[in-house]
Amino acid sequence: MSLFKAALLGVLQGLTEFLPISSTAHLLIGARLIGYNDPGGVFTVMIQLGSIFAVMWLYREKLIRVATTLNDPDSRHFVIMVGVATVPALVAGALLSKFIKSVLYGSFLVIACAFIIGGIVILVVEATRPRPDIGDAERVPIGRAFLVGVGQTFALVPGVSRSGGTIIAAMLLKIDRAAAAEFSFFLAMPTMAAAFAHDFWEARHSLGGARGGEIAVGFVMAFISSALIVRPFLNYVRTHGFAPFAWYRIVLGVAMIVAIYWR
Repeated sequence: MSLFKAALLGVLQGLTEFLPISSTAHLLIGARLIGYNDPGGVFTVMIQLGSIFAVMWLYREKLIRVATTLNDPDSRHFVIMVGVATVPALVAGALLSKFIKSVLYGSFLVIACAFIIGGIVILVVEATRPRPDIGDAERVPIGRAFLVGVGQTFALVPGVSRSGGTIIAAMLLKIDRAAAAEFSFFLAMPTMAAAFAHDFWEARHSLGGARGGEIAVGFVMAFISSALIVRPFLNYVRTHGFAPFAWYRIVLGVAMIVAIYWR
């Protein structure tokens, strides 16, 4: 049963990590619903690596090309662009992560409110966003990349969504929907890797062989489901936008509030 629960949570992590609906919040909710206990957050920390590897695998050709052609201006721009956009999240995480994890992660009311507010913000931005002038995620100017990174910092609050904060900030900065989503994938690699390294170090004393099977199953399922969702997600938002995800967030947030106060 524990392996089955680990598989379910691995799939949930993979499916929600790159959608603007908050994988962290879904893991917290999912673990509560199925009664999965994750002392020290070790399982959650380890299966995130599956999503990181998945997006790196999907963009492996680009990463290899950039790494082997750093003398090329386009490759240097890509590295600087992603690096600059990562800085705000690293700074905010270093300053606020302990407070957020100790106070906000235990509040499902905070998650519900973040779902609803985030959904409303997405709907407003979809309706009022400026006409995009950047259609290629690799051509985002450095200044705009930094501001997109600032938008990513809001994802420290569970329920906001890392990809959601990134995408909304990018759209407000005149970056096309699909390019905004793809930029969020690029930004996910260093940001999630840094978050994984930090959380892994904090949870290192809780690691042991007893839960190795659960972690392995969750990791594999997170990798597979992340790898399967990225391309269809990009194709979907090109033609449909992000409004369906906004309504999903709002409905789920309202349902959570009803459940909290009517239980």
